[in-house]
Amino acid sequence: MDALKHEVEQLQKRDNLEKSIDDAQKTIDLLLNARKALSADPNSTPMTLAKLQNPVKQSFDRVNDDLKKIHSGLNKYSKALDKKFKDKPLPTAENDALSSHPSLVNRAIAMHLLREGQFSVASTFIQEAEARPPHPEPTPGTPNPYVQEKAWEKDLVNGTFNSEKLQQQFAEMYHILRELRQQRNLAPAIAWARERSAVLETRGSNLEFELCRLQFVCLFVGYDGEGNMGDSANGPLRAWAYARSEFGPFQHRYAREVQQLVGAMAFWQNISDSPYRRFFYNDSAWEEVANSFTREFCSLLGLSADSPLYIAATAGAIALPTLLKLQNIMKEKRTEWTTQNELPVEIPLPPSYHFHSIFVCPVSKEQGTDQNPPMMMPCGHVIAQESLDKLSKGAKFKCPYCPGESHPRDAKKVFL
Repeated sequence: MDALKHEVEQLQKRDNLEKSIDDAQKTIDLLLNARKALSADPNSTPMTLAKLQNPVKQSFDRVNDDLKKIHSGLNKYSKALDKKFKDKPLPTAENDALSSHPSLVNRAIAMHLLREGQFSVASTFIQEAEARPPHPEPTPGTPNPYVQEKAWEKDLVNGTFNSEKLQQQFAEMYHILRELRQQRNLAPAIAWARERSAVLETRGSNLEFELCRLQFVCLFVGYDGEGNMGDSANGPLRAWAYARSEFGPFQHRYAREVQQLVGAMAFWQNISDSPYRRFFYNDSAWEEVANSFTREFCSLLGLSADSPLYIAATAGAIALPTLLKLQNIMKEKRTEWTTQNELPVEIPLPPSYHFHSIFVCPVSKEQGTDQNPPMMMPCGHVIAQESLDKLSKGAKFKCPYCPGESHPRDAKKVFL
């Protein structure tokens, strides 16, 4: 990937399209002026066109020269891209779980479009998906879509998959985010958080206080409550009034933070040199609070902050080189992939893509599943259910990691 990154950097350093656009605009202006001259004096047409020929040719030459470096950079980038991602067949599997569950794929695509604010595209996609509903055939080794998905299929049609309410909710989210990021207006976000204060408090969320704290800072430095610059001289007084009226509910959980904000008022004339500078000079404060809002908004809808489709596609792109190499090795050694519930090799993913704990049995070295959950023995050691059954055979047995003895009925299931 370093070669691709280098070519992108080189492409960014080369002349961009601004100069080409300027030269093209000059050509357009030249032609418009000539048209005005011809309209004013039609008899001057031969002379005007003759004078126009060389300047127009020169302007087109300049545009072509501007684009040469860009075309050269794009060609080099394309070659680096082809070299990195060679034309190889994608790994195939006889038991493709997704092939028998097209409704899940459709749902993921529709949800991604809604999350990205592409409401018209999502609506069209949903309409076309309903007009031609999938009729999947069960794939060997995977759950039957008609047995386990009846309730979910109905939900896809009547609920989340085709929900105008969900579209309205995401429209509200984008409206609030636009007010936060572009208008520096915290009022809609604060109103949204205040309506859900009890739920956010139960979740242990800091969103409402983060919004109110940023509002205090904005008032302190001279902005009004809607992102407009006001009288900076009266800013501390407005911030003090806001703190008295709004910080009451936060005094127990955020007592220290509230004390620090109020204490900053003693340094209002030289806040940049005070111990409270970090509250008032934080360039990333708006983006941080926007990300917190997005995360909490999606969580209350039962969704992750990031699009599952994007995460799955990115994780697949990361795993693809390893799976291609594995496919070649299996072909050479004439072996088969027999494990259905886990990958045959470990795929290193970034920490941000680790969403839940994974248990690997220290005895069998297999990853725990719903059918083979981790079981904790009275001595505190944990092994998989299948390993427990093999070791105990239904009778009292010795722990493989300590002298402790126990009966399998004394083991307790561990939930991760």
